[in-house]
Amino acid sequence: MNKKPWAGRFTQETNKLVEEFNASIFFDNRLYRHDIMGSIAHAMMLAKVGIITKKEADKIVSGLKAIEKEIETCLLPNEPIPDRSASGTGKFKFTPDLEDIHMAIEKRLLEKIGTVGGKLHTARSRNDQVALDIRLYLRDEIREVQRLIKELQKSLVSVAKKNLDCIMPGYTHLQRAQPIFFSHHLLAYYEMLKRDYERFEDCYKRINIMPLGAGALAGSPYSLDRDFIAKELGFLKPTDNSLDSVSDRDFCIEFCSASSVLMMHLSRFSEEIILWSSQEFDFIELSDAFSTGSSIMPQKKNPDVPELVRGKTGRVYGNLMSLLTTMKALPLAYNKDMQEDKESLFDTIDTVKDCLKIFSPMLETMKVNKQRMLDATKRGFLTATDAADYLVKKGIPFRESHHIIGKIVAYCIKNKRVLDDLTLKEWKGFSKAFEEDIKRAISVDASVNTRRIKGGTAFETVKKRLKEIEREMR
Repeated sequence: MNKKPWAGRFTQETNKLVEEFNASIFFDNRLYRHDIMGSIAHAMMLAKVGIITKKEADKIVSGLKAIEKEIETCLLPNEPIPDRSASGTGKFKFTPDLEDIHMAIEKRLLEKIGTVGGKLHTARSRNDQVALDIRLYLRDEIREVQRLIKELQKSLVSVAKKNLDCIMPGYTHLQRAQPIFFSHHLLAYYEMLKRDYERFEDCYKRINIMPLGAGALAGSPYSLDRDFIAKELGFLKPTDNSLDSVSDRDFCIEFCSASSVLMMHLSRFSEEIILWSSQEFDFIELSDAFSTGSSIMPQKKNPDVPELVRGKTGRVYGNLMSLLTTMKALPLAYNKDMQEDKESLFDTIDTVKDCLKIFSPMLETMKVNKQRMLDATKRGFLTATDAADYLVKKGIPFRESHHIIGKIVAYCIKNKRVLDDLTLKEWKGFSKAFEEDIKRAISVDASVNTRRIKGGTAFETVKKRLKEIEREMR
């Protein structure tokens, strides 16, 4: 009989189908470093409070470090085992009967150092052990996601600086609305990413609480030094309730929520890149290195990268909903349902990092068609609001001036004209308040540069904001 750590109460072998169904080792193997890190701290604490001897702790720690090296010969970092029947190429074995990474490491420790390895699990459960591992793992992943967000922000700033004076149509309802600087448009995404970074930073605070010592659910009868482990592992403090410690996955849900917002921002940007790269817009051209072709239409150049980012956003949303649904009706404390948290969480982490990694070089290598953007501002009456504001400055109430300019736009549409085509006589036919300076007031250059208010699109305002951003990013 294959002896499980919990086999004492059982009289039958576990069915092979149950072993396969129950196993998480083929995806939670990526937690091995963090599991070993937590086990080392636990062993040191057990020795500190006298539950095991220092000699035993040293032997356990040495064995765990040797196991970590063995695992590294079997796995690529953060990569699952591709074949569920694989057992690893080194001495460390990955098989379904071992159930999860925690039991696999413990079994190998017993093989390496003998019965003293069995003392490591004193005063802990897999319930608080896995809660610890996920928190340790997520702390590292949050810092990596934040680093990648910073890289994308740098790319945005770089492209904005190179195209600082490029004017484009701004849109509402996907209809041309008012002229803006392309650099101003790009920096809107910088601000979104800044909030994303802050969301992950806030999430980190709630992850950085240490659950070990909660046991299965009720705490430990041993005199543990939880503060020692928290300090040793760099946590802010230990958790305050043993039930909550092992049954909480709020921090995973919060991470997936922050990731969903980040992906929403990337998806919105991707949608614009897809539109801009179409022949109908022709505002940008993606590098050949970040585009693909058609298997049947030789002329095609497809924006597959932003399309995939847009598509993968739904995948991250789905992971968030999966976690919320898994947790929605679970009684306290731990339930096996919670094993389902990892695949959704891990997939979210991998997807977010992959999208961030590819977005930066895609942006930096795209070609910006400045003239095409500028030409697009000449159609669609983008300076109509400036004409209304002109009349307001002449003392006409805005609602009245809005109505007057609406009539002028209707006149232009009917006669296939644009505002720049109108003579002063035609302007005065709608209002005597118009003077020769209306031509200057409705120019694209004047339109963008009169918006000097903080947060506006004026050239000097954008330049000032770029300098502020560069100071923020130091």
